[in-house]
Amino acid sequence: MSELSPSFTVEQLQEQIASLQQQLIEAQRASALGELVGTTTHEFNNILMTVMNYAKLGLRHQDQAARDRAFTKILQASERAAEITRSVLGMARNRKPNFEPTQLAELIREAMFLLEKEMQKYRIAVELEIHEVPKIPVIANQIQQVLLNLLINARQAMPNGGRLVVRLIQDTATQTVDLIVRDFGVGIPAESLKRIFDSYYTTKRGPDATGKGGTGLGLAACRNIVQVHQGKIRVESTVGKGTCFTIKLPMQRVETSETPIAVAVMDRQPPTSIPVENGF
Repeated sequence: MSELSPSFTVEQLQEQIASLQQQLIEAQRASALGELVGTTTHEFNNILMTVMNYAKLGLRHQDQAARDRAFTKILQASERAAEITRSVLGMARNRKPNFEPTQLAELIREAMFLLEKEMQKYRIAVELEIHEVPKIPVIANQIQQVLLNLLINARQAMPNGGRLVVRLIQDTATQTVDLIVRDFGVGIPAESLKRIFDSYYTTKRGPDATGKGGTGLGLAACRNIVQVHQGKIRVESTVGKGTCFTIKLPMQRVETSETPIAVAVMDRQPPTSIPVENGF
């Protein structure tokens, strides 16, 4: 009796894993976009109310000074609305998954613009430390997704408000550009720290008041995206002092014939974790 040949080859299984992983990344991006739309829709409504109120004010007053002030406020509100639209569309745009030279500082500023009102609402003081770094080859939408996820996690780790530091530097020793997100929140217990990149593992009790978080997929997707970029993600945390995520992305990619997403799924090395003190 002849042996039955396997239904799938290793290559076919890797292709299926890569396809499923790409679908997960796209689903996470759509989820993040949906959360942002919920936040920005509220702000957009406030902008429209501002425009309407100052338009009425301009119509009621005949003196030129009052009308000029009303028109100025309307213009400022309209410019804010246009910037929100550009930022959301930039994230929503279905760019081809190609690695293109990208200035990470622009992605940081765009992400902070989208989350500005949310950070203010929850009394989060944001400090940006953006140093001059070279453009690096990334898939912009995916890196922005990682950044937004880390920023939202940091905000949720400080329910009573706090300080959030976002830092961008070049590490010449490792030939990487480093993106650091540091909060001064509740911190992550050691027993949880070892598992935070596992799919479906979460320390949260479901979504918060804004509908964000709680699925256990966010950091798992972040880790896979960073690995696809041939980078590394490290987490450092101390309970009561806060958490620091460091993403190291290479300044140059090494071309490979392997499917990077499949490699990312199969490589399950634990993240590095050391205590976080008061600074970096």
